[in-house]
Amino acid sequence: MIKQTKKQMLMLAAIASIGLTAPVAYAQQVKDVVVDGKGEIPYVIDARNVVARSGTGLCWRTGYWSPAAAATAMAGQFPAGCECDGDIVPKDKCVAPVAAATPAAAAPKPTADKIKLSADTLFDFDKAVLKPEGKAKLDDLAAKSKDIKLEVILAVGHTDRLGSDAYNQKLSERRAAAVKTYLVSKGVEANRVYTEGKGEKQPVTGTKCNTVKNRKALIECLQPDRRVEVEVIGSK
Repeated sequence: MIKQTKKQMLMLAAIASIGLTAPVAYAQQVKDVVVDGKGEIPYVIDARNVVARSGTGLCWRTGYWSPAAAATAMAGQFPAGCECDGDIVPKDKCVAPVAAATPAAAAPKPTADKIKLSADTLFDFDKAVLKPEGKAKLDDLAAKSKDIKLEVILAVGHTDRLGSDAYNQKLSERRAAAVKTYLVSKGVEANRVYTEGKGEKQPVTGTKCNTVKNRKALIECLQPDRRVEVEVIGSK
């Protein structure tokens, strides 16, 4: 009887131990990501500004998600994408800077060269085909990317305001895709290039073309809006 009682007590202790440790282990696997709530939030958040996760711990993305947004929407000291999309956000954005003992031991600083490819050397009106002048600029970009430790290249396509929103969105995506295809053909790794289309949402001409009535003249005036902006992120 005494042996049986001891056996039952050991079994109860084991069950109690499992019940206490299982929730702790689960909590360690899933970390709450609390965003600052400023600007475009690329993830679904609850009333506490905590990013919603799936049952497997994946962060739920919104329609505003992009590699750039994941790397800029802050969750405390680091971008929210450090926890949610760690394979996309540049690693240097997800670690606290370490003070170097001497200038010689200083860690390499990340460099970001933003290049705007103008419309008159990239795309004709209503086209997503690279022109020779645009290819020359991308050749230079691909060559420069080989001189750095490349993290990511972001290609964001834009259009002018002529045409419907839906059509221009697709056109901007095709333009960004054309840039990626060309860069990959020049030796850039495909998984390093991320594309996004902004449609007609971010014109650079402002209001300067508002008084132009002739359609041909208007198309020419709006050329700067038909562009792809390429951002290269890496370190020396």
